[in-house]
Amino acid sequence: MTDTFVHPYIPNTGPAARQAMLDAIGVGSAEELYDAIPASLRLNRPLNLPEPILSERDLKRHVAGLLAQNTPVTGALSFLGGGCWQHDIPAVCDEINGRAEFLTAYGGDTYADMGKYQAMFEFQSMIGELVGMEMVSAPVYDWSAALTSALMMASRITGRKRTLVTGSLSNEKWSHLNNTGGPWLDPERLAVNPQTGLIDLDDLRARISSDVSAVYVEVPSYFGVVEHRMAEIGRIAHDAGALLVVGVDAISLGVLAAPADYGADIVVGEAQALGVHMLYSGGLCGFIASRDEAKFVAEYPYLMVSIAPGRTEGEWGFGWAAMERTSYDLREAAPDYTGTTQWLWGITAAVYLSLLGPQGLREVGEGILQRSHYAMQQLDALPGVKAPVYDAPHFKEFIVNFDGTGSTVAAINKRLLDKGIFGGHDLSAEFPDLGQSALYCVTEVHTQSDIDRLVAAIAEVTA
Repeated sequence: MTDTFVHPYIPNTGPAARQAMLDAIGVGSAEELYDAIPASLRLNRPLNLPEPILSERDLKRHVAGLLAQNTPVTGALSFLGGGCWQHDIPAVCDEINGRAEFLTAYGGDTYADMGKYQAMFEFQSMIGELVGMEMVSAPVYDWSAALTSALMMASRITGRKRTLVTGSLSNEKWSHLNNTGGPWLDPERLAVNPQTGLIDLDDLRARISSDVSAVYVEVPSYFGVVEHRMAEIGRIAHDAGALLVVGVDAISLGVLAAPADYGADIVVGEAQALGVHMLYSGGLCGFIASRDEAKFVAEYPYLMVSIAPGRTEGEWGFGWAAMERTSYDLREAAPDYTGTTQWLWGITAAVYLSLLGPQGLREVGEGILQRSHYAMQQLDALPGVKAPVYDAPHFKEFIVNFDGTGSTVAAINKRLLDKGIFGGHDLSAEFPDLGQSALYCVTEVHTQSDIDRLVAAIAEVTA
C-alpha cells in the first residue's frame, strides 16, 4: 500500500487530505504520532495482510463465502444452550426493535428520547415483576457482566471480599468474575453434590464466615438443575451477615418462584430468551435487580430510568435516576464501570413480556418442562446413555453422559452434525469429572418429532 493509494470506501485517504490533517496538527508524518511507543514494542514492519478487495462485488462475494462456512442453528436441528438459547421469537419483536427510533437505542438526551426511555422503564418494571424486586438496571452486556458487578456491589455493601459461588458456575462466568472482579473479590467455588448437582450444604456451612460478602446461586444452574432449598441457603448466608445473590434465566420465572420470595437480596440474570435471536457474540441482555433500599441503589454501576409526573395531570416523564453514582459522573473514581449497554435487547424483551403476559409466560415454561423431560426419558432409555446425570429437578437444560457408549462427545457431535443435528455442548474439557458428558437444551421450539429424531440419531451413532 503506497502513500498515493486512495481507498474507494474510506474517506480522506487521498494523499492531499492526509497531508492536510497532518499539517493541521503540526506533524510531518503519521509515524510521528507513535513516537511515544517504545521501539521495542513496535512491529517495525507492515502487517502481513492480504491485498485489499477494491471491487464491491468481489468483496460481497468474499464475505458471503466466509459466512457460508457456518451452519446456523436455523440450518440444522439444534440442542445447543449453555447461556444462549434457541426460543420462539414472535414476529412483533423484530417488527418493533427494527423501528428506527429503537434500532439506534444506545443512549441519548433525556428530552430527545422519551419513547426510548419509556420503553426501557417498561423493561425494568416487567423484569422487576418477574424477580419480585423494585429496582432494576437498564440491561447490561450479558449475565456474566451482571454477575461480576452484582458481587462487587455486595462486597462494597458488606465491606468484605470473600465470595462463595456455586461450583456449577460456567467457566465463562468464572473467568469474567476473576478477570474483572479480581482486584476487589476473592471468589471461591462451593462443592456440588455428585448425585444431585445441588450445592453441598455441608460445604457451605463449613466455609461461611463473617468475612463472606455474598453467596451466589443460580436457579436453574448452568447444568439446568433447579435448586429447591434456596430459603435454607438464604438463611445460612444471612446468619453470617452475607448477602444472597441469585442468578436466573428470565424465561424460567413463568414457572419458578420469584427470587425475592425465597430471600434474595440481589438478582442477576439473562433476558436473551425473551424474544432475542441467537447472534454471533451478541443478542445477550443481562440485568441486575434489588430491593428499593438506599444501600443497594447507591451501589448500582449501571444506568436506570425512572418516572416522574409532569406539570399537566396525567402526563409523565422519563429520565436517568441517581446518575451521580455512575462512572458517567464519577469517571475514574467510580467503583465500577458503566460500559456499552444492551438497550435494543431490553426493549425487545419488554415487547416479548408485554405480548405474552403472566399466563403466556407460564404456558411457555410448562411447555419447556414437558418437552425437556420427555427428551430426558427417551435418551435415558438408550444403551450406554444416562440422562439426566443428576437426580434433581431440571428446567430446559440437562446433562447427558455417554461414557457407557465408549464414544466421546466430540465424535458423537460430529456424527450428529452429519445428520443435520447440533448435539449438546461438550462439557468434557470444562468439567472433566463428568466424563464424556454434554449439556443438552430443549425449549418450546422443539417438537416431539424433533426429539424423536435426536434420540434415533444418537441410537444410531452410538451403536
